[in-house]
Amino acid sequence: MRSEDLEGSGGRRRGIKKLFPVLLMVFSMNIPGLNAYTVQYKEQYFRLYHLHQVQYPDDTMENIYWLEQAIKADFANPLYALARIEDEVQWEKYRYLFMMHVNLKLIEQYLFLGGKWNKRYAYFYNAPWKEQNLKSLETAETCFRAALSYWEDATEWAIKAKKRDFQFIDLEQVRYWQDEADRIERKSLDYEKIINRELDLLQKVRERFQAMDQNTY
Repeated sequence: MRSEDLEGSGGRRRGIKKLFPVLLMVFSMNIPGLNAYTVQYKEQYFRLYHLHQVQYPDDTMENIYWLEQAIKADFANPLYALARIEDEVQWEKYRYLFMMHVNLKLIEQYLFLGGKWNKRYAYFYNAPWKEQNLKSLETAETCFRAALSYWEDATEWAIKAKKRDFQFIDLEQVRYWQDEADRIERKSLDYEKIINRELDLLQKVRERFQAMDQNTY
């Protein structure tokens, strides 16, 4: 199935999701082994996503690149899915869960990236670097708002994966994806609340920096 068949309402948010297109494009040119074999399907791109024990911004950008490609690519034949697929209904549920999970991973990566630029305090002695700090906060906000747009998509896919038709379908190999959908439904997983809290704090810090002048330090 082609990715455009599963776009949902994501199209209306393409603008905010292309926040770092040039940076990602340049970054992808420097990924070792990118062209060593053909990467074509969602599952292949998703397997290239990985966590690092110590994750630097470049590592996060790499993960964002792979996950973005997974969003855009086509699904592989069900024989090569990340779960055992025996019929069309199972495959439909798998596709919804996959898209939900990838969107959740993108949220995590954008939050991590935004955290690298976020300034949680505006100390008086930071006044000489007021403009640099404000620029850093702007970058962090861009990352947080990107994460928020992916949350909208993740919740839509979770709702689709919870259809009555899927009630007794258990995809054992990706059961934790189903757990994520359950948590979204119960609101025990609510990235919107987390992100908005970060944005509110960021705005307060921004206002403190904006209020600084030559007499602050």
